Formats: sequence, structure tokens, C-alpha cells
Amino acid sequence: MLYLGIDQHANQLTIDLGNEMGDLVLHRQVKTRSDFLRPFLDEVTKLAAPHGGILACVEVCGFNHYLLKMLEKYGIRVIMVQPSGRRKNKTDRRDARALRETLWLNRNRLEEGKRPAEMRIVRPASETDAAERQLTTLQTRLTRHRTRTLNKIQTIVRKHNLQHERPTKGIQTKKARQWLESLSLPEMDRFELDILLQQWIQVDQHLDQVKRKVQERRNVNEKAALLASLPGMGAFNSLSVACRLGDIDDFPRGSSLANFLGLTPGSRNSGETYTCLRITKAGSGHVRYVLGQVTLHVLRQDAWMRQWYQKIKRRRGSKIARVAVMRRLATIIWAMLKHGMPYVKGGPEKFREALANHQQLSAATGGAQ
Repeated sequence: MLYLGIDQHANQLTIDLGNEMGDLVLHRQVKTRSDFLRPFLDEVTKLAAPHGGILACVEVCGFNHYLLKMLEKYGIRVIMVQPSGRRKNKTDRRDARALRETLWLNRNRLEEGKRPAEMRIVRPASETDAAERQLTTLQTRLTRHRTRTLNKIQTIVRKHNLQHERPTKGIQTKKARQWLESLSLPEMDRFELDILLQQWIQVDQHLDQVKRKVQERRNVNEKAALLASLPGMGAFNSLSVACRLGDIDDFPRGSSLANFLGLTPGSRNSGETYTCLRITKAGSGHVRYVLGQVTLHVLRQDAWMRQWYQKIKRRRGSKIARVAVMRRLATIIWAMLKHGMPYVKGGPEKFREALANHQQLSAATGGAQ
């Protein structure tokens, strides 16, 4: 087996290839254009044929898709890992070498299906999850674009101190839009405002299309349907979280999912000194944002969770208490998806009772069949 480390950039790849003994076989920089990359992969696969193939390691980034497809077509098995921390002496050559050597050191553990050391492996999303991530990210971008457009409109209105003449409290109403269209302004301000109003209309139309698509996807996604039972989990939030968790069986316990989402505290231990740091934020920032919004709804609607939150708030403050609720929600989501159960208000005891009833009903239904 040959071991391949790839440092990926938009216009070139840095390749570091080693053998079973850990020795360097080939080091090269290759342009990502197909007429350069394909001949190189032909050469490498021929070189690896007597050795039983290639195991490659590449860091996850926003443009992995084409490379993963191409390596798969050439029969090269790929392991994706989280990028490591930035080193003081950083070059593409060193990065590719580090990936290849880390892969080689963990070769036996990977073959045995064990967890590798010093590597955080990332499983590529399924086609369905990847499409839904793209869709929910598109809605997020469009929403932010609309917010920026509205802020620019507000700036023009305030520039001339006209906000007091607005017929409604906000500007996202028909009356306010008609008022904006009829405002008498200097030439360039009127010109810019007309363009912003057109952008606003277009973004709203695109958002309506995306929201309908999100609702369609959410209706056929079983995980998203379960997550929708959480307070504050509408179609967008439930689909956003469901498509970013992957296979729930990858997490042996609820705390594993909380750790995956970066909701567990870091630590710095040395000798007799123990320092508990802030949460790691190692996982999806989008999911953490959604959980932060859902926390507000859960605290309003679930009395047991609200009492638990208040106990922590009295000891540690409101910010730490909210993060604690987010972490607990991650473990609850794990239990919901693991057992196929909707959200149950009232704390762990109520959930256990509902789970026991659910399992009895499932067993009776299975026996009847």
C-alpha cells in the first residue's frame, strides 16, 4: 500500500507519496486543470499497482467535491480530516508531508477500524445531505442579502431624517414600500433607492422559491420531521440540523454529538494546574446558531428545562447557562434520533416513560405483524 498526502488549493495540489516503510516515493506539485491532473493520476495509479493501491489523506475544504470524485474514479481510497492548527513554519510541502506521515502512522488502526490518533476524520456527506446543506446555506445567504439591502434603504431614509414620516413602524410593509417609492429625494439618492427596492423585490421572490423547496425537502426527511417537534424548530431549522449531523449511529452517546458540535469545554492541563477553557466550537457553527435560537423557545415552553437553566444561571451566569442548555439539547437530539422519538417536555423521567411506552407499542406492533 502507498500512502498519499494532498495539500489542496484552488489552482494546484501538493502531492507527497510514501511507501509501506514510510519512505518518500514521490513529491510533486500538480496544477488542478484536468489536462495536468489526469495524466498525473494515471502515472500514480500505475506506480501503485504492484503495492496494492493507494490510501490518500486530504483536509476538508469548500472545494473537495471534484477531487474526491476524481480520486474515487481512479480507485484511490480517501480519508478526509479536519485541518490541523496553523504551524509557525507552514508550507504546502510540509502540510502534504504531515498528512502523509500521519496517515502512515495510523495505517494499522485504520485497517482495524479503530479511531486514529491525532486525526479527526470527516465522513463526506451523502448526496441528499449535501444538497440540503447547499439549500439551507442558500436561504441563509439570501436572508443576509435582504438584511443588507434593507439596512442600505434605512441609511438613505435617515440621511434625510425622513424616518419620522414613515407610515408604519417598520419598512417591511406594503404601505412603507409605497411610501419609499414615492419619496422625493436628490437624484443620486433616488437612483440608488430605486435599485435597492428592485433588489428587495427580487430577493423576496428568490426566498419564496427557496422556502418552498426547503418545505418540500423537510416533508420527506424523517430526521427533520422528528427534530421539528422541538420548540422553535421550523422547516428551515430542522432541515438545517438534520442534514449536518449525518448518521446518528456514528455517535455512541449523546455527549459524543455535543463534542462533535463543539459544545464541550476545552482544557489545558499541566502538572497540578487544570484550566477549563471555553467551548471548542469545533463543529458546525450553523447548527450551534440554530440551537442558540431554539434554546429561547425551549426555555419558554418547557418548565423543567427552565428550572434547570435557572439553577445554573444563579451559579455561573446567564451566558454559561444558555450554553449548558444548548449542550443538553444536543444530547436530547441524539436520543430523539437514536430512538425515533419526538421531543418530550418535562425532563429525563418523562422522556424515559415516553420511550418505554414507545418501545412497548413498537414491540406489540411487530408481534402483530
